[in-house]
Amino acid sequence: MFPQRWSEKLTRTTSKSQLEDLAIFGGGPTFAESLHVGRPNVGDRQRLLERINSILDRRWLTNNGPYVQEFERKIVQLLGVKHCIAICNGTLGLEIAVRATGLGGEVIIPSFTFVATAHALQWQGITPVFCDIDARTHTIDPKRVEAMITPRTSGIIGVHLWGRSCDITSLTEIAERYRLTLIFDAAHAFGCSYRGRMIGNFGKAEVFSFHATKFVNAFEGGAVVTNDDALAARIRLMTNFGFAGYDNVIHIGTNGKMTEVSAAMGLTSLESLEQFIDVNHLNYEEYRRQLVELPGVHLVTYDTHEACNYQYVALEIDQELTYVGRDQLRDILWAENILARRYFHPGCHRMEPYRSYFPDSGVLLQETERLSERVLLLPTGTSIGREEISKVCTVIRLTVLHGKEIRRRLETRPTSNV
Repeated sequence: MFPQRWSEKLTRTTSKSQLEDLAIFGGGPTFAESLHVGRPNVGDRQRLLERINSILDRRWLTNNGPYVQEFERKIVQLLGVKHCIAICNGTLGLEIAVRATGLGGEVIIPSFTFVATAHALQWQGITPVFCDIDARTHTIDPKRVEAMITPRTSGIIGVHLWGRSCDITSLTEIAERYRLTLIFDAAHAFGCSYRGRMIGNFGKAEVFSFHATKFVNAFEGGAVVTNDDALAARIRLMTNFGFAGYDNVIHIGTNGKMTEVSAAMGLTSLESLEQFIDVNHLNYEEYRRQLVELPGVHLVTYDTHEACNYQYVALEIDQELTYVGRDQLRDILWAENILARRYFHPGCHRMEPYRSYFPDSGVLLQETERLSERVLLLPTGTSIGREEISKVCTVIRLTVLHGKEIRRRLETRPTSNV
């Protein structure tokens, strides 16, 4: 489907059938070069280069160029929203959305999220209040949100994870009842739906990321989408220093503009969106087929009635059944050049500055702490296919089926003093 898959350069012919074959015990690594969780999708390279050449010919490199405008229109059409404001990255998109919606004081967010969600608040002097998650969905638990509300609470940021939405209905009801502003960090959920409606249509605004690791990328980019006319106008002003025409600044602002070359990549990615999702879905199903009966290895599932990007292959590792812990499995995979990732270890509340500000917050975040010790993400995307997935799963099966012996060997290995 995509020319010259990167995986053609990756695969070694080494097979893994016994513990001595594992690279961590002296065998050769499965892959000659590293296999990443988020290796960028490129799409139609020729079409991208054509767009870049046209940018150079026009010499219109930034400042709301034609490709940025087209990118915004395409997202509006795809999601069925009224407004899309392209931003230079998702983090700044969150910061602008937070400021534009008037959030202040305290804002309730999950700790089980990328740290940018918390930073977007703290950077502006707003206190992130970490709420626990639902163990089943991995997203913020509405039942616990209500207990976190204080007189200083101004809003809630829900975070969609793995391409699965959080409980939008319950969060909306709570926000309306307490007159709180609700926005969503939708970095994981582009192209996904909730109850048949595309993500992007909920809350006061939703924020997407088009970072290079996302399945639709703009090299580096983001977008704020909303159905609120006044909010959209305010975000546009804030994204361009508050300018309303030449020499006329009418609002506080910053530089959040997306460049033309980023929009060119974004448009090229959008043209391959369906193919990217198809590949992700095939990869996910192959992982599921090969791992479904493995004890202690639980693959995150998706609602087949909803649109989904299948961007993430997320495992929960139950050490009581696998005997090897999540971190030991990760070390084994890394030795094979399979760079599985521990999202979102150890939780924002255990990162600085938050662990210093709220040293006892873990008491209220038991599900977050439990999950952050169990989740492991596996490589997917257009850079890999069935052959690579089979090799990854072979290592996982060998590890889990010999978990007791592997754990014993790892725990009794002499440690280096270097």
